[in-house]
Amino acid sequence: MQEKLKPYLQALPDIFCYQIVTKAILGVLLFILGRLFQVLLRSSGRVAVTSGDFMFLFTTWQGILILLLGLTSLFIYVAFDMNSKIVLARNIVTGRRISLKDSLLEGLKSMRRLLDIRGLLVVIYIALVAPVLGIGLSVTATRNFYIPTFIAVAIEDSLLYSVLSGIAVIVLLIVGVANLFILHGIVIDDLPIGDASRQSRDLIKANAGDFLKQNVLFILTITCLVAAAGVVCLFIPLKVIEMLPLPAVIERFLTILFAAAGVIASSLAALFAVPVYLMKMTQLYYSYKQGSLYEYKGITREKQISYARWIALVLAAVVAASVVVDMNFDRLFPDGTSVKVIAHRAGGNEAPENTVAGIDTAFLAGAYGAEIDIQRTKDGWYVVNHDGTFKRTAGDDRKPEEMTLSEIKTLSVDGEPVATYEDMLIACKDKMILFVELKGNTADRKMADDAVTIAKQYGMEDQCVMISLKYDVIDYLENTYPEIETGFLAFASFGRTAELNCDYLALEEESATSDTIRNVHDEGKKILVWTVNEKGDQRHVLSTQADGIITDNITQAVGIANSLGHRSDIDRMVDRIKTLF
Repeated sequence: MQEKLKPYLQALPDIFCYQIVTKAILGVLLFILGRLFQVLLRSSGRVAVTSGDFMFLFTTWQGILILLLGLTSLFIYVAFDMNSKIVLARNIVTGRRISLKDSLLEGLKSMRRLLDIRGLLVVIYIALVAPVLGIGLSVTATRNFYIPTFIAVAIEDSLLYSVLSGIAVIVLLIVGVANLFILHGIVIDDLPIGDASRQSRDLIKANAGDFLKQNVLFILTITCLVAAAGVVCLFIPLKVIEMLPLPAVIERFLTILFAAAGVIASSLAALFAVPVYLMKMTQLYYSYKQGSLYEYKGITREKQISYARWIALVLAAVVAASVVVDMNFDRLFPDGTSVKVIAHRAGGNEAPENTVAGIDTAFLAGAYGAEIDIQRTKDGWYVVNHDGTFKRTAGDDRKPEEMTLSEIKTLSVDGEPVATYEDMLIACKDKMILFVELKGNTADRKMADDAVTIAKQYGMEDQCVMISLKYDVIDYLENTYPEIETGFLAFASFGRTAELNCDYLALEEESATSDTIRNVHDEGKKILVWTVNEKGDQRHVLSTQADGIITDNITQAVGIANSLGHRSDIDRMVDRIKTLF
């Protein structure tokens, strides 16, 4: 085991240097491009592009230029990053002594082989498909790329979509695995992309059994080693600290010390993961080409690096950081939560959807507010319904705008009458904040005017927040009725999103990073996270600095929120660290 791991341990210094240098280079590239994108956005009078106005990208010269620059930068980022990693892996495996500068230049030059439609498809697969599938090689810039939750839910709710998406995943996985050596062929053997793809498929097909075995064993070995290190260096020490009768001050400091060491170790593991895996894949590439196991040659150094010296330096840094954290513990890891629980579609999963009964249920469960969806009827009234039709909730496939209020009043949702906007205002008055989503085809300026007028008639203007997926409607509301709070719902955005003209920004969990939340607060705005239903996800969001969490599982979220005020120091640290990373 030790001999098998030795090449990887010896390669860590080279990998570390490579990662630091390339991340710096790519970071500068992204910074410059980000500034250029901002210039283009501001020249069009915008601060951001969001899911609510994405057509800007296709209908203006600034948008088209942003798209072209974005695709170009994505291509450069992925091709340069992955090709250079393979050059590094080849050098380590074969024992070639090539400087980091020359390795990076070689990786840059090999990008020319990807300059056609097939190369673009390879880049798109690595940058966008691999992160969604959760398997295969990916790059840091798009590692958190995901399918928006509302799309994922729509797929799960439809048997046809679920089957089609399952087939698509299987096909994409097969394509990805079959072409795993395509970049090796391009970088190492300087093959055209078509020849590299054919060679990759042939090598994988001829060695499928061994390839699967080697991958499983390698991933299991690395996983077990990381887990064992975590148990020995983090879990056991923390348990011992918890069991010993130590003074509270010492217990907290030791907890911080080991937790800090764990964070650094996790960060390093993430830094080394892809390059180390590529080392293994490169060895397999050579092995399959020559028909026998290719032994690592390794890089001989005139002067061995003293690991003990580096470890001592890291430990000193950990201790210093622990002292600083200990002095600011309560500020960095606040006890309890200030995140408000908001019921999705009135009562979430705990009452009939978008009904007065849902409002009552959410209030009794301890929710701070409730979110509803209003649409305009044929005769100008406003009823509460989420979908484009009443098919799912009330068994009628007509749209609200095709029906009169009297016709809609004959429908029911799980035994509860379809509510009007006025019904919901009355139910919420002096109880909860009502987040009114202007929904569907009739979400326009007339709806905005009417929604504000009706809220004022019922004395609810201070208890209502008008929200929508349509940014132009929210912008109109904010400019016309500054006294009314507004919220923009976005599942994707680019640019200075925090500067959008609204009081609340509502983002999906994956988009609501600690940096985004901080930026939004710096602009004097609030942030909502939607729609968060799983227990672990709710705990995560409730541990952030967000202002509200929209959920279908209200009682569960309220229970978790209440429990956060009774956590141990280590739980407070773990929850906070998760929100940062």
